[in-house]
Amino acid sequence: MKLKPLALGAMGLLALMVAAGGSYFYLFAGAGSDTPPSYYLRPDDPQVLRVGAQIYAQQCAACHGVKGEGQPDWRSRGPDGLLPAPPHDSSGHTWHHPDEQLFAITKHGLAKLIDQPGYRTSMPVYDGVLSDDEIVATLSWIKSQWPPEVRRRHDEINAQYRKSQSR
Repeated sequence: MKLKPLALGAMGLLALMVAAGGSYFYLFAGAGSDTPPSYYLRPDDPQVLRVGAQIYAQQCAACHGVKGEGQPDWRSRGPDGLLPAPPHDSSGHTWHHPDEQLFAITKHGLAKLIDQPGYRTSMPVYDGVLSDDEIVATLSWIKSQWPPEVRRRHDEINAQYRKSQSR
């Protein structure tokens, strides 16, 4: 079997990633019915969490707090008309959203998710800033900080959402 140059390049890149010990990581590619979509969070993967903690500190902590505590009075609009950054800890609403929605909000923004282009928020859109893997790592790190009961409830929300999407 003769491989084309593109296939050889892809194999070489994969080998390099494996050999490098993975300061970055790969996600499920979604190829096959048993393979989860790439936006599924991985809060039990230590390598993913190392990357996610680093990105959270660099990209999220300034607004959402070092411990995910959010900004004060996050449910009330400020003088600029925008909502302050909500907490990502168990006191906030992050865990009320399934993985797919958390990924979409982070990558494309809330305005796109709710199909309201005029919706204003101070939350940046990370498409083109963070890779999909980096977004998943960051969200996985956030989830890993939740108490076991909240993580269990989030897993149930994911299961219900996925069931509703498969109908």
